[in-house]
Amino acid sequence: MKQVVQAPGHELKAQELQRAFDAFNQVSLALTQSYQGLQGRVESLTVELAVANGELRRQYEEKEALSERLSLLLKALPAGVVVLDSAARVSEANPAASEMFAQVMIGESWPALAQARLVAAEAPDEWQLGARRLAIAESPLDSAGGRILLIHDVTAAQALKTELERNQRLVAMGEMAASLAHQLRTPLATALLYSANLAQPGLAETARLRFADKASAQLKRLERLIQEVLLFARGESIGRDSTPARQLLAEAAQTVEPLFLAKGIAFRIVGGSAETVVTGSRKALVGALVNLLENALQACLTAGEVSELGAVTAATERAEVTLGAELRAGQLRIAVRDTGAGIAPEIQARVFEPFFTTSGQGTGLGLAIALGVVRAHGGAMTVHSVPGEGSEFVIMLPVALAIEQAL
Repeated sequence: MKQVVQAPGHELKAQELQRAFDAFNQVSLALTQSYQGLQGRVESLTVELAVANGELRRQYEEKEALSERLSLLLKALPAGVVVLDSAARVSEANPAASEMFAQVMIGESWPALAQARLVAAEAPDEWQLGARRLAIAESPLDSAGGRILLIHDVTAAQALKTELERNQRLVAMGEMAASLAHQLRTPLATALLYSANLAQPGLAETARLRFADKASAQLKRLERLIQEVLLFARGESIGRDSTPARQLLAEAAQTVEPLFLAKGIAFRIVGGSAETVVTGSRKALVGALVNLLENALQACLTAGEVSELGAVTAATERAEVTLGAELRAGQLRIAVRDTGAGIAPEIQARVFEPFFTTSGQGTGLGLAIALGVVRAHGGAMTVHSVPGEGSEFVIMLPVALAIEQAL
């Protein structure tokens, strides 16, 4: 029997084939393991996706419920809500807003709608829509330029405010009645007495002139008192005069300078705001300044006299009243300062009350009228006083009414 001898080349090929087969087994095993890992990862991701989908579904349902509640809330709101897009067109409007304007607002241009239907009221951010008074607040909605308008019907509130102001004025007028009767009776009786003396036979001409002057002075006092009462009862409203601040000060100073000269009280204008123009009622503002200056004059009269505020005055040799105006923090500041004895703290709290006076010569209306004028112009008035050092009354007019410009 012959023995088959394999050639060396066949052994080499068998070894290579074995190695290739082993490599294939290893790769196959690795692929199997990778597949199993991927299959496990897929199952894990499937579970995570299911959880995420459940959470998203829950959030969606919550947002859907929230959206429905907000929609119901907007429909139930008594205030109007209007949403504007970047082109200022109405994209949404709740029923209250549509009811206020009595029309479907969606798609309308808000500027055109406002111009055609709304009339600006005297209060800021308030408008008249027929018989309605509306307060409109605006807020940005998004970065794209959208806006949201919140519209409140304040008609009832405005009516209540008007009624309250009327009632307060009627109460003040009622409180005035007793005081006014006394105030009128005294100068009237004095004028009648002087007038009766004029009828005396054989009265010297000098005495006749003296009685006539005194009677005339008392009648003028009566006239001024009645004018102040009527002015307070009527109230003040803003005019549209454009008056330089220096002219206001000059007119007020021209009115009171003869009084200061007659009493020997120093008076001067200080500071400067010549380039400031005030928009409002020139006559009313000048009258308010005159009231403050006359009050300051009373505070500076000779020792022993008492001003309308009840402050014992300083001696005339050091008495002085200054009137000044300046721009401060975007507002026009007008100050009347005197070197009188000052105002007691317990009286300072009441100096602006109508008909409050501690003087037998005053009506108690001067400061109340001045305060009413300032408030009508959107300003405020305060008093700063230190007993023994004098007083300063300060008027602040807002920047919208005190505009610095070249004349």
